[in-house]
Parts: sequence; structure tokens; C-alpha cells
Amino acid sequence: MPMIEQDDAAARLADIRTRVTAAARLGGRDPARVELIAVSKTHPVEAIRPLIAAGQRSFGENRVQEAQAKWPALRAECPDLRLHLVGQLQSNKAEEAVALFDAIHSVDRESLAEALAKAIGRTGRAPTLFVQVNIGAEEQKGGCAIDALPALLARCGALGLTIAGLMCVPPAEGEPAPYFALLAKLARRHGLPAMSMGMSGDYETAVMLGATHVRVGTALFGARG
Repeated sequence: MPMIEQDDAAARLADIRTRVTAAARLGGRDPARVELIAVSKTHPVEAIRPLIAAGQRSFGENRVQEAQAKWPALRAECPDLRLHLVGQLQSNKAEEAVALFDAIHSVDRESLAEALAKAIGRTGRAPTLFVQVNIGAEEQKGGCAIDALPALLARCGALGLTIAGLMCVPPAEGEPAPYFALLAKLARRHGLPAMSMGMSGDYETAVMLGATHVRVGTALFGARG
């Protein structure tokens, strides 16, 4: 890997980590409790390796098939990588997702929860699970409706699934802070410690408002291919 690419990756990563640390301290939080997920969707392994070399270990992908093509080889090179599914998941891909990912951020309906429970039972792997909430009630986005959240969490519990926390993607227009604050309120109401919220344009705000996982792509990789 050309040294300049490694240096650029290390500089971008260091800058974002510094910003996460500052935001956490402003929010009165421990920076070590925030996991930075480098969202590598659509980026090739050649773009990922410099970040691994710079010390990044958590990565996010949107699609099972793309992850299957990229990550087995990268994990063979670096076994301590942690892989997150941050995109929508079809129920018929549940077993493949459970086999590959260490965390799934997009549990949003009972049928998917049922498929995941079966896959976990068959494979013996139990990824960290987040319920995705459609925090802005946007028809074009995934996530369960806010008023459907209690029932979905209850169904997950009945299936034996452990839900670590909630995930959201706020509306692209407008200020994200109220949506992050609402997700934090919902997480507290349901006794869930983890919150996956915040992307390249708003991760600092998310961290100040309680994010435990931030999903940063463009700020680390540049524009998607």
C-alpha cells in the first residue's frame, strides 16, 4: 500500500477520533464508550486496508452479498476485525448475516426477528442486535414505527433475542439533535444501553447526546464509488 494512502487514512482517522473524544467530553461521557464504525460500503478492499493499518477495527457494510465478497480475506489478514451490518436485512438473508456479522443494526420487524432467532439457533452465533427505529416517520426509510417499538421489543424478548440498543437515521433535512434526543429517550424508557446514531455530518452531535456507536463513511473514505 503506498505510504501516502496510509498516511491520509491515518490522518483522517486520527481527526475523527479526536472529534469523537471532544464531543464525548462535552457531553460528560467517557470517550472509550463510543465505538467508531467505519462504513466501508461500496469501497474496495484497497481502500479499507489503509484504515486497518492505521488501527481501525470496526467496519460497517450495507449488504450481505458485498460483505461476503470483501471481508473473509480481510479477516484472514486481521482476525480481530469487528463487522457491523448497518443496512436493511431481508429475512431470507438472516442466516448468512448471522454467520458473517458481529452486530446487526437493522432489526425492524417481527418476521426478521423470528428469522434471526432461528439463524442464531442453527449457527450458534449471536451477533449484537439493535432495533432500528424510523425516528422521523419517513415512508422511504426502514425501521419500526415509534409506537410499534414496545411490541417489537417484546417479541424479540419472547424469541430469546437480546437487544443491545436502538438505531436511527434522522431525516436528511433539518437539525438532527431532536431526533437523537428522542432515540435516547426511547432507549432509556426501555432500559437499552446502546444507541447507534450519527454519521459523517452529525456524529459529534450524536456523541454529545449519548451515541455509543457512530457510523462514519464519507469522512473516512471520501465519496462513495
